[in-house]
Amino acid sequence: MLPLARMAEAVLTTADARDKTALSRRHAAAWHAARAEGRLPEIGTAAPPLRPARPDKPDLLAPRDVPRRRPGTREGRLALLHAVAHIELNAVDLHWDIIARFTHVPMPSGFYDDWVRAADEESKHFNLVADCLEAMGSHYGALPAHAGMWRAAEDTRDDLMGRLAVVPMVLEARGLDVTPTMIETFRKAKDDPAAAQAVAALEVIYAEEVHHVAYGSKWFHFLCGRENADPKDAFHGLVRHYFHGALKPPFNEEKRAEAGLPPDFYWPLAD
Repeated sequence: MLPLARMAEAVLTTADARDKTALSRRHAAAWHAARAEGRLPEIGTAAPPLRPARPDKPDLLAPRDVPRRRPGTREGRLALLHAVAHIELNAVDLHWDIIARFTHVPMPSGFYDDWVRAADEESKHFNLVADCLEAMGSHYGALPAHAGMWRAAEDTRDDLMGRLAVVPMVLEARGLDVTPTMIETFRKAKDDPAAAQAVAALEVIYAEEVHHVAYGSKWFHFLCGRENADPKDAFHGLVRHYFHGALKPPFNEEKRAEAGLPPDFYWPLAD
């Protein structure tokens, strides 16, 4: 069995989306099997790329150049699912990257358990959404996508607390805010034979993303305790430093609270 950091590097350097997620799930299964046997495999070290390998398609565009489509149309629903697939593929790489990139920071074994589980779930999420696209006669890569998704990872490549603050506690928390509306969009599309499949996929994503935000909050608070830093003040400072723009309400306060994010963390940063 490879050291965990080398597993992470292998996922990050795999370009094809289906191959990447299949490898991610195999490595996660190997890690979880070892942990179930009471073993802690070697973490090791790795040299993760600054940017993960990606397929030739989709074309990556500046956010302002990504075409906007009305979600009430079939084309709009396809575009919405394509955007979700792109987010989920980025999340696979983000969670393996946090494992590979920060091995120099001593962390408990639970840190690795959590992010391997998150990477595995994101891999499942990508495949669920990619299956929906194919059921609608499309595929991941058929539409252009947002080029800025990896910016937070590059900006925080030397700062584990910054990574935890911006990726799970801001970007993934945003998913908790917007996913219920997406689910409702597909529930209303009763004439679309793939709508029920999309609803089922998005409901799985919505339930499991709470865990990923919670992992971020848990390990952020852990590091704040280690450094004797006030978590709320540290969070505000890091988000203002690394995140470009204000946080946008409305916020899903119930799910954010379930994930360990109280309102006084995010409302002071709101637009």
